[in-house]
Amino acid sequence: MHQPADQPRPSIYYDYRVHDAWLPGATAPKTTPVLIAGAGPVGLTAALELARHGVPCVLLEAERQVSEGSRAIVFTRRSMEILQQVGVAQRVTAHGLPWRFGNSWYRGQRVYRMEAPHDADDRFFPMINLQQQYLEEYLIDAVLAEPLIDLRWGNKLVGLAQHADHVQVTVDTPAGAYTQDAQWLVASDGARSGIRSLLQLKLEGASYEGQFVIADIRVDLPLPTERQAVFDPDWNPGNTLLLHREPHGIWRVDYQLPANETPEHALRPEVLKTRIDAALAQAGHPGLPWALDWSSVYSARTLTLPDYLHGRTLFMGDAAHLLPIFGVRGANTGFQDAQSLAWHLALVVKGLAPPAYLANYSRERVGAAREIIEEAGKSTRFMAPPTRGFRLLRDAVLSLSLKEDFVRPLYHWRTSRPHEYTHSALNCADDDNTRFQAGPGHGAPPRNIRLGPDDYLLDHLGGGFDLLYFTDDPSIPPALLAVVNAWRARGLALHVFAIGPEQPVAGADQTLPDTDGHFRQRYGVPASGAAYLLRPDQHVCARWLALDATRLQTALHTALQTALGQ
Repeated sequence: MHQPADQPRPSIYYDYRVHDAWLPGATAPKTTPVLIAGAGPVGLTAALELARHGVPCVLLEAERQVSEGSRAIVFTRRSMEILQQVGVAQRVTAHGLPWRFGNSWYRGQRVYRMEAPHDADDRFFPMINLQQQYLEEYLIDAVLAEPLIDLRWGNKLVGLAQHADHVQVTVDTPAGAYTQDAQWLVASDGARSGIRSLLQLKLEGASYEGQFVIADIRVDLPLPTERQAVFDPDWNPGNTLLLHREPHGIWRVDYQLPANETPEHALRPEVLKTRIDAALAQAGHPGLPWALDWSSVYSARTLTLPDYLHGRTLFMGDAAHLLPIFGVRGANTGFQDAQSLAWHLALVVKGLAPPAYLANYSRERVGAAREIIEEAGKSTRFMAPPTRGFRLLRDAVLSLSLKEDFVRPLYHWRTSRPHEYTHSALNCADDDNTRFQAGPGHGAPPRNIRLGPDDYLLDHLGGGFDLLYFTDDPSIPPALLAVVNAWRARGLALHVFAIGPEQPVAGADQTLPDTDGHFRQRYGVPASGAAYLLRPDQHVCARWLALDATRLQTALHTALQTALGQ
């Protein structure tokens, strides 16, 4: 029988709570539309997104408490926009540390300063730091308040059998095993995915030899909330040191192991003390007292499954891909997986799209992973050169950067950014995308717009397809409404936003005033009658300088791959 730890994990700043294990009983449902294995940040977000689309799920977690250690600590603006959709962004903002600058140091000199863009239309900062335990806590609170989600602590998936129309899984608990049927299984069970092993699937890509220590320490370090990267520190020649401020007086110290050193040796208390003392001295503050909360060792890897759909099983997060932490890619990529998987799967579960529609989720997210791997590989090879040639190149950049500006951008760590589905099969080929002079194009995420003191465009979007119709008229054209209503009658969630007038526009679900034309300017709209069609993940799938009923019908058929019109 599965016996997860029943004692709270130790921590000097976080109070771990042990949840009661869910035990099988006679009244437990025998089947569910969706079963998610793994209640980390990505699995929790996917469950909440499915619920937002009206789809119930069972969520299994092998442990009885949130994850050990701070783990993922940096969340991007796009991740915050996704977390806003599931109702936890406000708590993250209230407790996290926002930032937008990163510094690279070499031989005591700052050789590069990264500045992430931020303007008045952005509700969230480019990055915010918060320990993963807190984010999981906030997500769990939201899950427990959602009646469509059945969260089962202490339940470990140990077997599965795939059939033509369902999956049957075997789940072990402290009271013994049981079986559970689901129409679809979602693997969100982490880097050591048991489901991936059960299906005998292999990740593709590269693993780098360099290993890194992560140590969370409580220390009063008087530095701003900015990323600090020190190359070739005196105490660790040829390697790299990273420093990040976390809430509650905690700092993340992240440094590369010297060659041929084992993780076991690196994590010995006396070795950690020597290295962390040296890191604080390198940061200009020798002798500061500190206390260790958690430490671990990781290897940089750029790996992905070539397909995230296998029969009735879908993969996301670390179960689907393993990405290096340089550029804050792991959890932030996982949130985008969760958002994409949920809306694709919701359409299928509701019968609004065939199972084959899920192949689009796999194509798009595998493409995103491969793009990230290419970018992350560049960062990883700079941070931890894998060969003598790469080290010579890195050392040349380091040396030149002391006096030559032109090489300094090579320090840029290529921060995680939302993937643009530029070549998605869901994009409309016959719209006016190429004629726009500005605004988000095919496959791009939305550009947020500040509408008032505490009111932004993305506060209003989500839950289905969104049509942004720019108009000066008092009503939406009847022919457009006829198309909208016909799709709604088939069960598709489709919302119409009128952009422009101060007074409500007849036929629109909501009117968003644009009296100064700022919205139109940011979206590249020259005249009344232009429009954008956004998917349920708010990525653009069509845009027009002039929209009519026929063009809208074509775009919706394309976005649904004619699933509802067959």
